[in-house]
Amino acid sequence: MSEWIKEAVSTPNAPAPAHTFHQGVRKGPFVQVSGQGPVDPATSEYLFPGDVKAQTIRTLENVKAIVEAAGASFDDVVMLRVYLTTRDDFSAMNEAYGEFVSAHCTSGVLPSRTTVMTGLPREEMLVEIDAIAITNN
Repeated sequence: MSEWIKEAVSTPNAPAPAHTFHQGVRKGPFVQVSGQGPVDPATSEYLFPGDVKAQTIRTLENVKAIVEAAGASFDDVVMLRVYLTTRDDFSAMNEAYGEFVSAHCTSGVLPSRTTVMTGLPREEMLVEIDAIAITNN
């Protein structure tokens, strides 16, 4: 067995981290994407205040960009964790999430998911999502 090297994953197609972590980390076939929010990668602005559906799509686009920068595809995602600020947003988030994930999992096998209600780092964030992917590349 060869030794796996731990590598930082970085892409201009997702927001730069605001703190002391990388957008993602890859070690061997394992890719961990740091929690992403509804941030425009080009401007670093938080988008779609009050619209959890639009925030969910933007957040998943950021996750997808990091997964792809690691040499994987969204179909390689095995786990997504969704953090919401309120239970009231679950239905709308779930609808947007379902549309995005179904469209980007070409194998038809959807990732596992956990959804947690919690406080988030920024008041304008209604949703944050992280991911784990495993690839053969």
